[in-house]
Amino acid sequence: MQDSLVEYGARRVIITITAILCALLEIVDSTIVNVALNEMKGNLGATLSEVGWVITAYAIGNVIIVPMTSWLSQQFGRRNYFAASIIIFTIFSFLCGNATNIWELVFFRLMQGIGGGALLVTSQTIITESYPIEKRSMAQAIYGLGVIIGPTLGPPLGGYIVDNFSWPYIFYINIPIGIAATLMTLQFVRSPKYAEKRKVSDVDWLGIALLAVTVGSLQFILERGHEEDWFASGMIVAFTVAAVLGFILFLWRELTFKYPIVELRVLKNSNLRIGTMMSFVLGFGLYGSTFIVPLYTQSILGWTALQSGALMIPAALTTAFMMPIIGRLLSKGAKQQILVSLGLFIFFIYSFWGYKILTPDTSKEAFFWMLIVRGAGLGLLFIPITSLSLSTLKGQEIGQGAAFTGMMRQLGGSFGIAAITTFIANASQKYRVNLITHLDSTDFEVQQRINTLKASFISKGMTPDAALNAAYKMLDLSVTKQATVLSYMDVFLYLGVIFLICIPFILFIKERKSKEKIDLSEAMH
Repeated sequence: MQDSLVEYGARRVIITITAILCALLEIVDSTIVNVALNEMKGNLGATLSEVGWVITAYAIGNVIIVPMTSWLSQQFGRRNYFAASIIIFTIFSFLCGNATNIWELVFFRLMQGIGGGALLVTSQTIITESYPIEKRSMAQAIYGLGVIIGPTLGPPLGGYIVDNFSWPYIFYINIPIGIAATLMTLQFVRSPKYAEKRKVSDVDWLGIALLAVTVGSLQFILERGHEEDWFASGMIVAFTVAAVLGFILFLWRELTFKYPIVELRVLKNSNLRIGTMMSFVLGFGLYGSTFIVPLYTQSILGWTALQSGALMIPAALTTAFMMPIIGRLLSKGAKQQILVSLGLFIFFIYSFWGYKILTPDTSKEAFFWMLIVRGAGLGLLFIPITSLSLSTLKGQEIGQGAAFTGMMRQLGGSFGIAAITTFIANASQKYRVNLITHLDSTDFEVQQRINTLKASFISKGMTPDAALNAAYKMLDLSVTKQATVLSYMDVFLYLGVIFLICIPFILFIKERKSKEKIDLSEAMH
């Protein structure tokens, strides 16, 4: 039955292109927005944390839908479900571009994420099943390149669009691609026959609801916690209770129901458990550092969106270059633990390097090698973590395990971004207070600085009073800037420490007994 979906010749090329286009649509869209946040903020009159929701909502949609994809494909037939997802994604892309206020945009992004979540997982399965078994690892490499390059294409592309057009175009760009992909899917993709539909009464509706409540509440807490002053706010406490209760009930439901929507029993496998946690850390580092570098270069160094996006390209190329090499190493029998530990260590070096070079005026050159190192570390983490998690699973379990690692990677990313924004806001407040205590208005150097600034403002034609005010403002701004830089430095340092702490855990993982090669094609959801 399996081989009936294998395609040859032109059909296979077309299907591969369709699937990769869709995967790229979904991935590029999760990062393309990062660069446009400043524009949206001004345009829609939103605060920084409100604009953060544009990213969060998309992630919530993704996280809710990803664990359900294999089940939905069974229910509606893969081709129909895939086409429907692209259509949902495309329609809401159009609506995102037309949003008039921030909350409209956030809602449309949530819906876009629900459409997009399917694109990633299903496109992988489609690519995998269109290739004969002996060519699957090749198919995997093609897909893997898309997955890694996608997040890095987002910022420069977004930057180019924002600089030359306006932010709605980062959503409109999806429309022609979406239409083309839909037509190609309906024409060329075939649905497998081996899945039985469930009757409506057998559907795990409660499981779906509990999953949405748990993950949704968790995301909400992470994003708004800082704004609302964490547990001092009744709203946050309510959502925390909802998340905890939802989680407990969800566990109970999935373990007792006959046809669970998420198969939790797979987690009995110890490698998958560790791999799932590692995917979380990977998401934390991957999305966290993709978020923090453009933010820093734009808000502190005053770069344009395009410049800060282009900065990330060499790192992506490094990762792309590493992927096939690591694929080869794994198939030659290199130990996954060693590769992952090495990757974590390289990531630590990258973070520590970042901690060292950040100043209020770091040059472009300073970032170059640091980001290359990041690219190399990512390459070493991505495939080995996935294959490590799935190395001792069989058959249907592989798809279910892959859904877990995919979901945890997304959640890790959201955790990372939420933790980083909260941390930067708190730390920069603390540093600011600290720095101000050192600025004594009777101090000779401080007075000298103020006088110099005042003189330069007077020479620009201000009255002495206005000039003095402006001088104080300038001083205040530079204190704030210094404080923010210090908090960014801390973020890099702590990220590095987290990666370092993970290394011993990886080395404890047991080797796979049998010598059979793992089929990576199932792995890379």
